[in-house]
Amino acid sequence: MYTNGYNVYKNNSVNYASKEQLLLMLVDGAVKFAKIARQAIVDKDIKKAHENVVKTEDIFLELMATLDTSSGKWAENMFAVYRFINEKLFEANIKKDVAIMDEVLPLIEDVRNIWYEAEERARKANA
Repeated sequence: MYTNGYNVYKNNSVNYASKEQLLLMLVDGAVKFAKIARQAIVDKDIKKAHENVVKTEDIFLELMATLDTSSGKWAENMFAVYRFINEKLFEANIKKDVAIMDEVLPLIEDVRNIWYEAEERARKANA
């Protein structure tokens, strides 16, 4: 009974979210899946590590695909950061290397923090 209610809530929160809220959900997901992947590598759970690295890669591919690089140098720089993160995730997945995950995880968290700060500044500017 509660599971169904939660699924409806979760589905509605995605369906009715603004573009900004969806972006924040994506970057939160990237951090979550990267942390799960890192722990799975430590635990030698190859399948779980692979699945969660791929989820994180997919999020960054989506971020790259939807980034308007014609909007300035900052967008080009973000694209380069996203590409670098994806390359490191690919390498970590191939090697199942926790050190690479330790290198890339702070970058993923930084991306999340940048978008949260941008959303907060936009909200304050519109208030």
